[in-house]
Amino acid sequence: MHLRPATADDFDLLSAMLLEAYNWDGQPRFTMDQLRAEDHAWRYVDGWMRPGDFGIVAELDSRPIGAAWARLLTADRPGYGYVGDDVPELSIGVNAHSRGQGAGRALLTALIDAARQAAYGQISLSVEPDNHAAELYRSLGFRTIGRNGGSDTMVLEL
Repeated sequence: MHLRPATADDFDLLSAMLLEAYNWDGQPRFTMDQLRAEDHAWRYVDGWMRPGDFGIVAELDSRPIGAAWARLLTADRPGYGYVGDDVPELSIGVNAHSRGQGAGRALLTALIDAARQAAYGQISLSVEPDNHAAELYRSLGFRTIGRNGGSDTMVLEL
């Protein structure tokens, strides 16, 4: 597996990985058209790559299998895991056939390192409690600080 920085050319990939993240349990809860129409979800990729956006792409045999990215969202347009205007919120998606093979951990570790290098003090996310990724987040030091609807908001102190 090869990791590389996400670029402006990765918009379609990040959109596809956002769809993977929203359909994490294998149930087709969203189509791409529904995701695009859902402003609260689409703000995680809309206008990618804005100043301050950063991300990592995982590739296997030169094909993308996943991505993790982060962006600053604001109080007037928060994400589900919004903590503050100065705390980037991360998103991650891994192709269903590539899950459970270490790509998620590698992506998150590289994204956390990028956030540290950018001198952020925290990074946040939102995860449904039944999502197996929640255990991965906890193992990397994320802690639950609240709840937004049916999802936990988690933060990692950097």
